[in-house]
Amino acid sequence: MDFKRVKEYFAWLYFQYQIISCCSVMEPWEKSMFNTILFSIVAMVVYTAYVFIPIHIRLAWEFFSRISGYHDAVPS
Repeated sequence: MDFKRVKEYFAWLYFQYQIISCCSVMEPWEKSMFNTILFSIVAMVVYTAYVFIPIHIRLAWEFFSRISGYHDAVPS
């Protein structure tokens, strides 16, 4: 895939984002505020997933390994 097609694809994605979120009809200060809040929410969700999903997977692994009788699944 060449650089021009990738650039056009990202431009198309950005255009779709503006149309779906109605950013194209907002004033510049509204658009900046909306994008800041949206970015903050996405960043918090990604951080929370990065921190807590491995813990929950480990706890689920320990729980199901004890149910199945395999006690040495996760060394303490």
